Amino acid sequence: MTSPSKKKHSGIASALIRIVVTASMLFFILRSIDAGEALTTFRQAKHDLLLVALLMQFGSTAVAAYRWQLLMHNLDFGQPLRFYWNSYFKGMFFNQALPTSIGGDAVRVLDVARRGFRKRDAFYGVAIDRLAGLGALVSLAFMAYVLNPSLLPQEAYQPILILTAASLAGLLGISLPRRMAWLDRYPKLVFIKLISVKTHQAFAKERFQLLVSSLLVPLFAMLGFFASGKALGLPFDLMTYFAIVPPALMLTIIPISIAGWGVREGALVGLFSLIGANKSAVLMMSLLYGLMLIIVSLPGLVVFMRGRHPQHKPG
Repeated sequence: MTSPSKKKHSGIASALIRIVVTASMLFFILRSIDAGEALTTFRQAKHDLLLVALLMQFGSTAVAAYRWQLLMHNLDFGQPLRFYWNSYFKGMFFNQALPTSIGGDAVRVLDVARRGFRKRDAFYGVAIDRLAGLGALVSLAFMAYVLNPSLLPQEAYQPILILTAASLAGLLGISLPRRMAWLDRYPKLVFIKLISVKTHQAFAKERFQLLVSSLLVPLFAMLGFFASGKALGLPFDLMTYFAIVPPALMLTIIPISIAGWGVREGALVGLFSLIGANKSAVLMMSLLYGLMLIIVSLPGLVVFMRGRHPQHKPG
């Protein structure tokens, strides 16, 4: 059994590694562009469109909190929308603003557990919410590729399409293990069947609301990217963002940097460069997106601080 001190040291080491990886990736990306051009692009950005992008990102996060409530209610957790709103934004703050080994998902699990539920059950609820978000993001990207195969060069289009289709098939396949009785004979594989059963339960009711809210989350996010791109002078239509941005955001799931910083910038610059985009503008768009996520997560900081310093009513 791992001692608390070893866990603490492991967490510190993990955070330090992520800081180094993030700084290294951003350094190499910045070396590949003209810093003066990037600053000029930023100064000339249209502030009204950047404000629209910020509002779109806030809308995306707010709808995501609502979707999480729907899923958790179907899983019999109850609790009012305010609880899920507070917990979601607090988790987002931990994800985006702190170089900590305690991720936002862990914060959400602990919040639910404090309401009297088992951590394991809470974990399934958070994991299913993650899967719902990933599924909607992949679905929109897949639709963009199918409807407009000329968005990317063929050498990039085909492998990305295959990976997207495989990811979508894998997500849809989560519903299958619940029907596989033979899994019960293998204790180490029971969790596969359990998450399949829980996923089916999570989507058994309120399906229309879940479908709409799940699609609105990435739609608002892509509109935010589109508005930021327009503000920085990028000439691409909305469908281009649906094709290019989701694969880049999917890469940020890999836990090698802080909140995906560096990974996101490298992926977006690389993919947009395939269609002749200005690298400086794309980099600024990605950096602004990260800053907007931090700004949007600030209500979570307020919730966190209130939790640490509860207000005492006079007796």
